[in-house]
Amino acid sequence: MKIDLKKITVRDLVESYHEDNASGQVRGYGDRLDIRPPFQREFVYDKKQATAVIETVMEDFPLNVMYWGVRDDGTYEVIDGQQRTISLTHYVKGKFSVDGRGFANLQDDERERILGYELHVYFCEGEASEKLAWFEKINIAGERLTQQELLNAVFAGPWVSDAKRYFSRPGGPAYAVGKDYVSGKPIRQDYLETAIRWHKGEGQSVKEHMAAHQHDPTASALWQHFRAVIDRAAALFPIYRKEMKGVDWGSLYEAMSHESLDPAALETEVARLMADEDVTSKKGIYPYLFTGEEKHLNMRAFSPAMRREAYERQGGKCAETGEACDIGKMHADHIVPWSKGGKTEVANCRMVTAAVNLRKSSK
Repeated sequence: MKIDLKKITVRDLVESYHEDNASGQVRGYGDRLDIRPPFQREFVYDKKQATAVIETVMEDFPLNVMYWGVRDDGTYEVIDGQQRTISLTHYVKGKFSVDGRGFANLQDDERERILGYELHVYFCEGEASEKLAWFEKINIAGERLTQQELLNAVFAGPWVSDAKRYFSRPGGPAYAVGKDYVSGKPIRQDYLETAIRWHKGEGQSVKEHMAAHQHDPTASALWQHFRAVIDRAAALFPIYRKEMKGVDWGSLYEAMSHESLDPAALETEVARLMADEDVTSKKGIYPYLFTGEEKHLNMRAFSPAMRREAYERQGGKCAETGEACDIGKMHADHIVPWSKGGKTEVANCRMVTAAVNLRKSSK
């Protein structure tokens, strides 16, 4: 790869700057610079971070170097530096202020100091794969890329571009229907990663799924499946609870699709489990209903005091084998299993050897 260092003024950078909300395209530098190519993330700097960029320039301190890729047609694309670039252009275009002063409020010499500030930019020429590899290596400071953002870069193409239209925009389609069910932020690709995990084939990784669909013209199937999962969850559990957010609904979708399921019966069971003090993971109630696996509920354990009382009551012997054993090597066990109505209380506690408890668990 060929790399040349050049100096670009802020004045030249912001020339012809424009954003297309429909396509997500952002351009500047006399319309010759693609500021948000397919492998780039959305703008994620908050006001404090964007302000720090402007203050650095105002004080004439050096900003970190930026990297632009040189395209075959002679135009450029930002490889690293998108956040700083958009912070600068947004300020010059009057989209935010610093200490109550927008760019238009500055004195002539202050505006000229910003416009004349020289950015150090490495121009990189090479194959697309080389530029993407370089992008991954250098993007290690500031707002680091998430794993999904890196995968978006590696598998850039029409499928990713269309998927981002649904899943990567704050207030976008996926956020509108999934904000109460999906954790994370669309802008950091959490929604896109979730949608892919829900849609990918069994035994297939997110990376493998993206590789298989990289050149698909649209991501409509991904979007339709995401909506179907959310719609089914909402239909089965019409009474919304905050614990429903972040549940892996995609892994439950097949089980949720069974026609015999009754929302009213499910609600009765949810309410019962929500009120059960032994259930410490209320979020786990939803997967438990479809899998029957108690591990999702993170059942309340017997306290040390309960364990000691049961141990002394048994005379320091295993409740099942009668074998004398140190308390530290014994397990606390429900006399009446929780699944049959037993509670995690001292009257329902017995101490058994590890071997007995493991044998019981394996049945």
